[in-house]
Amino acid sequence: MQQPDPRANHEPPRKPQPSGSVVRLGGGCGVAESALDFTFVRGSGPGGQHVNKTSTKAQLRVLFSDIFGLDDAGFARLRAVAGSHVVGDGADEALLISDHSTRSQADNREACMTRLKTLVSMAAKKPKVRRKTKPTRGSVERRIEAKKREGEKKRDRRWDA
Repeated sequence: MQQPDPRANHEPPRKPQPSGSVVRLGGGCGVAESALDFTFVRGSGPGGQHVNKTSTKAQLRVLFSDIFGLDDAGFARLRAVAGSHVVGDGADEALLISDHSTRSQADNREACMTRLKTLVSMAAKKPKVRRKTKPTRGSVERRIEAKKREGEKKRDRRWDA
């Protein structure tokens, strides 16, 4: 009788990398270029008549399911880091990033991509776990000696001592 592989149940299911052009997001993560959904709308803010006539505000929408290279904990960190950029739920859960800082559609598109790369690379980085340490015997003794010296100094200041 053949025994089942014990690693089979513990490895997270890996999403296959898409074929075609892939955009690297940092931290070993990526997304298919075809999964990036850019829309351009009229922006607000300075720009005068130009802002009222052109659609330069870039909006980037990327489904969570299209991002590969993150494990479940990484997606949880991405949700926390992205905050208000997360829209939808379940299979429709996505990142919605917008930018209208410049009057150029191409620059705003690039700014959205930069923000996406920053968010995903931050989420891909596993936080360092803090391990409790015990103070050394010498440090404990030095602390107690210092406390005794301070107490003695204060005791010497008193009138009734």
